Amino acid sequence: MAVAECPDYFLLHPNYQQDNVDRTANHRPAELIGSSFQQAANRNSPNHQEDDVDLEALVNDMNSSFESLCSTYSVQAEAVPLLHNGQSHRPNEQTHSHSHTHSHAHGQPTSLHQKLRRSQPMHILAVRRLQVEEQQYRTSSLPAIPNPFPELCSPASSPTLCPGSLPPSQPSGKYIIKIFNEDGMVKVVEILADMTARDLCQFLVYKSHCVDDNSWALVEHHPAMGLERCLEDHELVMQVQASMTSESKFLFRKNYAKYEFFRNPLNFFPEQMVAWCQESNRSIPPSQLLQNFLNSNSCPEIQGYLYVKETGRKSWKKLYVFLRRSGLYFSTKGTSKEPRHLQLLADLEDSNIYTVIAGKKLHNAPAEYEFCIKPSKVRSEQKELRMLCAEDEQSRTCWMTAFRLFKYGILLYQNYKIPQQRKALLSHFSTPVRSVSENSLVAMDFSGRIGRVIDNPVEAQSAAVEEGHAWRKRSQRMNNLGSPSPLHPSSLSGVIHKTQLWFHGRITREESHKMIHQQGQVDGLFLLRDSQSNPKAFVLTLCHHQKIKHFQILPCEEDGQVFFSLDDGATKFTDLIQLVEFYQLNRGVLPCRLKHPCTTVAL
Repeated sequence: MAVAECPDYFLLHPNYQQDNVDRTANHRPAELIGSSFQQAANRNSPNHQEDDVDLEALVNDMNSSFESLCSTYSVQAEAVPLLHNGQSHRPNEQTHSHSHTHSHAHGQPTSLHQKLRRSQPMHILAVRRLQVEEQQYRTSSLPAIPNPFPELCSPASSPTLCPGSLPPSQPSGKYIIKIFNEDGMVKVVEILADMTARDLCQFLVYKSHCVDDNSWALVEHHPAMGLERCLEDHELVMQVQASMTSESKFLFRKNYAKYEFFRNPLNFFPEQMVAWCQESNRSIPPSQLLQNFLNSNSCPEIQGYLYVKETGRKSWKKLYVFLRRSGLYFSTKGTSKEPRHLQLLADLEDSNIYTVIAGKKLHNAPAEYEFCIKPSKVRSEQKELRMLCAEDEQSRTCWMTAFRLFKYGILLYQNYKIPQQRKALLSHFSTPVRSVSENSLVAMDFSGRIGRVIDNPVEAQSAAVEEGHAWRKRSQRMNNLGSPSPLHPSSLSGVIHKTQLWFHGRITREESHKMIHQQGQVDGLFLLRDSQSNPKAFVLTLCHHQKIKHFQILPCEEDGQVFFSLDDGATKFTDLIQLVEFYQLNRGVLPCRLKHPCTTVAL
């Protein structure tokens, strides 16, 4: 047993060579094995009456023997060496005689150190292994116990409290998150660890039965700090949630400005803020402007004045700031770009840019166009935030868009192109090819026995006007004959618009501004609401050049029928749906056509 568990250097020791068996036989078994070990061996002998081995008693006996051995050696380490597997002997009698016997057997004296190493019991490792194996056997033999609180165990989806779930285990790969909408409604969603923001938005669009126009976004909202930002499509949702506080939450809403700068870059980057345009004294083509931002070898630069909040103070300081790929800098000497005059304000690599809500109230900002650069690892420390404020909305949009382009580069362009490629691929297989005659709409005259195509544009327009007047006279005659039914168009004209996504009822002017701001402030973003000054009128709220304008829709009566008009009766519509459809195709008196309806979704 000693040889089985001893290291190799014991097996190669000269004392364990050929005469090892003979020398061991000269000693009595009682001297080599302790009394406790002898009793356990007797119980395990074939002559013993009991067949089962009392493993626990054997382990306890060996442990007690080992403890007495250690205590004896610690007290009498120098005076009484340990010989014969833990049996102590007197130094003047047994030790001397034993050493004398060994010296005669080998012809040379044996040192005390060799005796000590040779006489240590080698069964200790075997005992410890038996204890470990017994403990493992007991743990693995436990039955699975139903867990009455499955949400408290790890993994969270485990319905039973089995032995494998007791120690810390690997995450299951599924997580539970909460998604809020603008009305405060919440939806609990189970997602995978590698789910991106785009994947989650498509899942929510599918579950909410919305139109997937690639303008939905997942918003990271921090109410305590008044910060929010739209997640990029490639970002992992669980990584973002790991840096959020308990008060933070995700919002699901529209964001038409997410990739609008790829379609109209000149609206987002004014020439006075692009350094290359200022140095060359000429305008930049839109395609070349985007290439400079997306090309990692180029060095574009955004410059201009910003209000910077001093760290640890409530005061703001106006500085000339430069935004480059390496970071955000400010000049200590006017508008100088010399390296010795530039100091780093914020790094772009490990930071994100946020829009500040109610900046004047929370941070005493000099204007309403405040934004913030927040390190990714910072949760709620206000001192680590870099508060900035622009002079107008266009400047703030330029700074924030350039920050995203400098940080992500070509990855943003790929996020913009992937939905368009998927849409083109699906439409190629799903939409049937139409003939030329089906795509060509012409005016027809059916007044005679045989219909004919009206080639003259003036005649076609007069025929359309005449048909419209005839339709109005027929509807008026039907109203005079009797009370209209609830399903009649004249009775539905006053309420049918309430079913549309762009109509928001009795919201205030400030609430309409907030919704326009949240959904991107792009040209053509609009909504309709009830007028607060005139109960019978409506208001069209429209965004153009990042400015919000309001147009009142007044009712007008003609021949006993009510119409709606934006231009004091010059253009009349029977209901608000016709009005919206007309201005989606024609600009009319508006600064731009209606393009993007401002909508909310019920989760």
